[in-house]
Amino acid sequence: MSNECKVDSGRRRLVVATAAVGGVGAIAALVPFLSSMLPSERAKAAGAPVEVEIGTLEPGQMMTVEWRGKPVWIINRTPQMLETLPKLNDSMADPKSEKNMQPDYCRNEVRSIKPEIMVAVGICTHLGCSPSAKFKPGADEGMDSNWLGGFLCPCHGSTFDFAGRVFKNKPAPDNLEVPPHMYLSEKRILIGEDKKGA
Repeated sequence: MSNECKVDSGRRRLVVATAAVGGVGAIAALVPFLSSMLPSERAKAAGAPVEVEIGTLEPGQMMTVEWRGKPVWIINRTPQMLETLPKLNDSMADPKSEKNMQPDYCRNEVRSIKPEIMVAVGICTHLGCSPSAKFKPGADEGMDSNWLGGFLCPCHGSTFDFAGRVFKNKPAPDNLEVPPHMYLSEKRILIGEDKKGA
């Protein structure tokens, strides 16, 4: 009887040790599997959505984030910036955003979901240069004296207003692209996805 107890006790230790080693092995095998489910840098570059905190973006400020390897501008437009838009309609090549350079929910006068927040890809539609923000009204670094503010592409002189609309008779053929995006909360947006369509 005592010999059987010793044999059973040894088997139990062997079973417990085997289970412990198997459990550690299973966890070790599971970690790379779970981490492979997270978006990789390659997936992010290919277009994985990007969450952005905009709660600290003050009126008149702009921030740049990367989505699909492109700079995306997020601008908290002031009331003064928004007031310039209707004044420039006659100077714009596509004032009503009729070309498909934005989602349908941004096909409006301000080209955005919320009037104050502009989201646009910061790449000129001419040859892919990155325009500079020229928020200051008036003549500045070769700008017209009636300049109300916006963006200047230094490569070939294309100019855009505070809605990313291109001025007439400029090399850029289209307005700046507005990427798909949606609000996750008042202070967070998701660029590259619009499940709700707004």
